[in-house]
Amino acid sequence: MNFSIKNEFDTLKQVVLGIGENLGEPPSIENVFDPHSRQHILQNTYPKENQVVSELSQFEAVLIKYNIDVLRPKNIKSINQVFTRDIGFVIDDVFFVSNIIQDRKKEIEGIKHILSSFESQKICFLPNGVNIEGGDVLVFNDFIFIGTCSEYDFLTKKVGRTNESAVDFFKNYFPKKKVFGFELKKSDILIDENCLHLDCCFQPLGLGHLLICYDAFKNKKDLDVIDKIFPTKNIIKISNKQMGDLNSNLFSISKNIVVSNKNFKTINNILSNLGYKVEEVEYSNIAKMGGLFRCTTLPLIRI
Repeated sequence: MNFSIKNEFDTLKQVVLGIGENLGEPPSIENVFDPHSRQHILQNTYPKENQVVSELSQFEAVLIKYNIDVLRPKNIKSINQVFTRDIGFVIDDVFFVSNIIQDRKKEIEGIKHILSSFESQKICFLPNGVNIEGGDVLVFNDFIFIGTCSEYDFLTKKVGRTNESAVDFFKNYFPKKKVFGFELKKSDILIDENCLHLDCCFQPLGLGHLLICYDAFKNKKDLDVIDKIFPTKNIIKISNKQMGDLNSNLFSISKNIVVSNKNFKTINNILSNLGYKVEEVEYSNIAKMGGLFRCTTLPLIRI
């Protein structure tokens, strides 16, 4: 088989969906990776395994309804394997294995059996120093958008996941594509002041629209680039609060079908009125760990 991802919204044919079994104990407050998890550990509302498994099953049922081939990672005991997006990603016909934070390195072992069914020469291991997670990479035909952070944030904050070297790498790897790095605001503590990944504030949709939180971007020049690519009439702005609630972390099954949290009434109504079919799924417990629908999916083939 061949990998094939040109954008975020062509018709999905094959995807790796995370699993919730054998999550292990909730992390200690010293070992949390993001402010969502931190808040819910402090409030004693961190999700239980059965809640995570149930929500992933509801999402899987929607995917199967559309005849999508849903693959699952091999279960690794006491490892959180919910957020498959970050461990790798496909651009065109190449699978890139992410250089992720040390605490998550073992997650790639869970999908090796899946990758083995594809051509090995189309699997690229990123060089040392090129740090990136899949949530920071969005493909849009001839464009590649990458969420980054400053060197200071990368070195000092747990939520600093993707560095500028990643942007340089992909500019060289895809010389014919337009590759843009967007520096995002980062906070280990404040949910509404932290954009963990680009897909937490930026989501191109199949009918030409863009969900975006302008306040998540550090530099006006990056917003100027975005405004030149997406027509003003097609931009759907979300607030810091909506960003913190992960309103932009939707998932496209096709150009006009999206999966969203059933609690996102405002965004869901807007999208429905614009011609999208919105499949609503309860994902509120998974959101407590800092990710939503795009975070739990790793698309391999869209056509």
